[in-house]
Amino acid sequence: MSTDTGTPPAASILVVDDTLANLRLLSDMLQARGYRVRPVPSGPLALQAASVNPPDLVLLDIDMPDMDGYQVCARLKADPRLRDIPVIFISALSDVGDKIEAFRIGGVDYVTKPFHFEEVEARVRTHLELARLRRELVHHNTRLEDAVAQRTRELADAHARLDVLDRAKSDFLSLISHELRTPLCGIFGVTDLLLMTYADDPAAAEYAALYGQSRSRLLGLIDDALLFCQIGATATAAPLAQCPLADVLATACAQADGLAQSHGVQFAPLPATCSQVDGEAGNLVRALQALLETAVKFAHAGTLVRLAETSLPGEVCLRIETEGRKVPPAALARFFSLLAIAEALVPDGDLGLAPALAERIVTLYGGSVAVENLQPPGIRLTVRLKSRGG
Repeated sequence: MSTDTGTPPAASILVVDDTLANLRLLSDMLQARGYRVRPVPSGPLALQAASVNPPDLVLLDIDMPDMDGYQVCARLKADPRLRDIPVIFISALSDVGDKIEAFRIGGVDYVTKPFHFEEVEARVRTHLELARLRRELVHHNTRLEDAVAQRTRELADAHARLDVLDRAKSDFLSLISHELRTPLCGIFGVTDLLLMTYADDPAAAEYAALYGQSRSRLLGLIDDALLFCQIGATATAAPLAQCPLADVLATACAQADGLAQSHGVQFAPLPATCSQVDGEAGNLVRALQALLETAVKFAHAGTLVRLAETSLPGEVCLRIETEGRKVPPAALARFFSLLAIAEALVPDGDLGLAPALAERIVTLYGGSVAVENLQPPGIRLTVRLKSRGG
């Protein structure tokens, strides 16, 4: 029948002293307190005993023949298996220099003979506890390092998988965008001929308008997809040029004005700004045009899209606000995700690639884009662009 009670074994103490009376006294007293004691009368025997079965603590006399306590301690500390065992010196040498040498050689404590056993036992108990705590700390740190290393490997693997998926997505978009142009040119050409043939039919005008809107939207989507892929491919080598924000805003508003008029929405007067922002002007115009057109789609007819600019140290904050519809709460977190393009967030359909493209361009130049709902209903698009003064 097993006698294991689940309690840890008593600590093992190696007592080293060439004076047999002291050796017997310390051994008997420590055994009476429940410790497992191994008494040895010389330094060489102490090293042999420690090597065969490392103790939890060593009580070591200094003044011994053949090999003194300093030499024994130095040999223990030179052995990787034994160097962490706490060594308490017990000696009749009371000179300060002897004590300093004991600590220099690696001892953790020093007891002067004649000793009081209660003092010895208290120091033994203290250093055994400190050694236990050090072992636990080392074990905890090892487990923590292993966990961090494992998590790092998992993140690296996940990042690699995301890179593969991102490249596949970009390659797919690029391929589809290029391959669509040829058949679309044929479709558009035939449709143009048909509409011209039936130009006198009253219904043809309505069909021509619907066709024009669809054609424009499809070509815009293809152009956005190609630009999206180009930006993804050159993201690590973005030019660090600067351009005037006022010019970028004016051009972006002019290019978004056609969509705004078709929705009965107007742009409020643009903020007066002399800020210079990081980025290539053409790309920034496309990004802001995409965000302005997105804002228009959320605005009610007869309302204004308002723009405000705030200059901060090292950046410019541009806010685009509308009155009208909100973004469904479930869609806020993925508003700028490429995978969200098919969600119908506005009455006339999805937003296309505009939010994802704008976010990609702004991020390319060190900025950020965010969306939030307003009350009364509407949305706010916040664009932060890097700036080095203006």
